[in-house]
Amino acid sequence: MSKQRPLRSARWFEQDSIRGFAHRQRTLQMGYRREDFMGRPVIGIINTHSDLATCHQHLRQRAEDAKRGVIRAGGFPVELPTFSLGEVLVKPTTMLYRNLLAIETEELLRSHPIDAAVLLGGCDKTTPGLLMGATSADIPAVFVPAGPMISGSFRGRPVGAGTHTKEYWDERRQGRITENDWLDLESAMTRSPGTCQTMGTASTMTCIVEAMGLTLPGAASIPAVDSAHPRMAADAGEVATRLATHGLPLTQLLTQAHFDNAAVALMALGGSTNAAIHLIAMARRAGLGDYKLDDLIAAGRDVAVLADLFPHGSYMMQDFHDAGGMPALLSRLQNRLNLDAVGVNGESLGSAIDGAQVWNDTVIRKIDNPVTDRPALAVVKGSLAPGGAVIKPSAASQKLLKHQGRAIVFDGPADMAARIDKEEINADDILVLRGGGPVGAPGMPEWGNLPIPKPLLEKGVKDIVRISDARMSGTHYGTCILHVSPESAVGGPLALVQTGDQIALDVSRGQLDLIVDESELDERRSNWRPPDAPRRGWPALYVAHVGQAEDGCDFDFLLADGLPVKDPEIF
Repeated sequence: MSKQRPLRSARWFEQDSIRGFAHRQRTLQMGYRREDFMGRPVIGIINTHSDLATCHQHLRQRAEDAKRGVIRAGGFPVELPTFSLGEVLVKPTTMLYRNLLAIETEELLRSHPIDAAVLLGGCDKTTPGLLMGATSADIPAVFVPAGPMISGSFRGRPVGAGTHTKEYWDERRQGRITENDWLDLESAMTRSPGTCQTMGTASTMTCIVEAMGLTLPGAASIPAVDSAHPRMAADAGEVATRLATHGLPLTQLLTQAHFDNAAVALMALGGSTNAAIHLIAMARRAGLGDYKLDDLIAAGRDVAVLADLFPHGSYMMQDFHDAGGMPALLSRLQNRLNLDAVGVNGESLGSAIDGAQVWNDTVIRKIDNPVTDRPALAVVKGSLAPGGAVIKPSAASQKLLKHQGRAIVFDGPADMAARIDKEEINADDILVLRGGGPVGAPGMPEWGNLPIPKPLLEKGVKDIVRISDARMSGTHYGTCILHVSPESAVGGPLALVQTGDQIALDVSRGQLDLIVDESELDERRSNWRPPDAPRRGWPALYVAHVGQAEDGCDFDFLLADGLPVKDPEIF
């Protein structure tokens, strides 16, 4: 903890001026007493609850729980609702709005008399969005993860959101399950509030944020409906109140060591490829302007996958929590972690995991018994992806990690849906989807896990190499090359690929190449035209300012010099 500093909110409430009078007057208008807020830390509870945020249905109550902790610690809690990004229901993709959530969070915190914040989120983009905004607002903050939903079960078999949706959809396409089976599955997988109970993007981000010390120790894996969850939220309210006078703003707290620890955790979890984009964006908001994919890979190199969780393993987040959660997992990685990195509660990572034990060696493996010998994340570069692309080898097919095949090209998901089961496609071919990047879609949806053509499914083919400039759900699996950068919509090499071209992939060497003569590519490049861009609204602003995947897909004007932005003047 830093030395005590004056309350930021005092600029609003303690002025002997007409403005100070108005601020106090309007707060009294809401029924509060002067002694409720005068001289007390004002704690903003930033809440991503909405009636259509399926994973966050309990966060309205968690805000009340956090308030209990704030009041108990002598603070004044105020709840500020922000943009809610419920994965699945938001179209075309929540990634289109991650930066909008970050902007709203930053401006809510800066424009109001807030001394520190409790951030309530968890569903995929809410975690990075909230933390990016709070970092740029330059105030202390503690993150409260929404927690995973309870485990799903279908006819005695564990089933998880996303992972088994994909599996059973392929079964239905082949006629191996009935329509009634499919309907029964709708209520079998997602049975409570909370985020996906597999190691998808939501749990990946909340768990690595815990490894960075931005949550309370052990918070990320507590199931949403566990009685420990409201207690954790109340504790977070207490911590945030202390942070208001003795904590560090995130720009001062976060260092390269915190992001190196995040990379180690990502690899050990077998986490989502989406984390690569979000961690770059978060690091650059924290002042690490040169942080890139290569830094992430270097920090996590040779870290084995130890968490035996779907989609690459066999268990659920509830099992992970019962096995000891993140403190237990991190206790097995101490020689790879920066244990001196300090968390929001003022405690070092080493102290946070001291004494942690693993209660189930099957769910959280020992170092010498990893879930797989393949890494959770790898970067490939080459003539098809000069800026890089990513793959999750731990959830891919070993035999396809070195492969050369004929490209079958689809221009967007509509083209793919119309042709995927009708084209003559072989198991050695490579499916290519373009138009799925941050500019092209726009927003970089999770289109990257292209379906296996039905004729191949019927022959027993379960995987095929797929390449796109889109993302993939962290709950999915397969040999999918994602985030190809530069994307096709800005003229990247992916825009020049034609059906019939040869593509060579070698993950062990980090190579992804288009085997076409340069003279032929020059000819294609001269004939290429960019797609029409949105002309109004948020999508128009987005495509005009968004960066590529290799740069975290943040906005150029949010990374300008002179950060953090100064507090508003009060006249």
